[in-house]
Amino acid sequence: MARLFSNAVIKGIAGLSAARSSTKALGSFYRDGLKYSTTVPGDPDTHEDFRPTNKVQGSPVSLKDVVEQDVKENPVMIYMKGVPDFPQCGFSSLAVRVLKHYNVPLSARNILEDPELKTAVKAFSHWPTFPQIFINGEFIGGSDIILNMHQSGELKDKLKGIAASPKSE
Repeated sequence: MARLFSNAVIKGIAGLSAARSSTKALGSFYRDGLKYSTTVPGDPDTHEDFRPTNKVQGSPVSLKDVVEQDVKENPVMIYMKGVPDFPQCGFSSLAVRVLKHYNVPLSARNILEDPELKTAVKAFSHWPTFPQIFINGEFIGGSDIILNMHQSGELKDKLKGIAASPKSE
């Protein structure tokens, strides 16, 4: 019952977010072992105690290093607008739907949270648009490429060997 209530609240927030495009659902949440954050850095409506902190700034780790580590450590990594459960554009939504079809672990970062991350990902891949999908450390492309690979059967081959995660529903 608590899960149903939680899902209803999250869906309500997402609906509100979609209805008022200038407003975003704020906060961090965990789903399927991944942490997602939908906070907006510098949001004046967030109390100072609850504002997100960029743990990368001020540390010796550069955003380029963060992207390299993401791609290296996550078999399927997607840089997208929004998060897998709440994509913020149709292309990101399409890419997530195609990838979820294969029931593989999916790691993601919301590029809308940090313009510097968005720039670092573009520089890393030499690709101008989002979403950007990496499989086993290799840059694959965006939603159109993933969809074409799915339709041709090539994506199934590319994802072989990546352990499927159990369905949580």
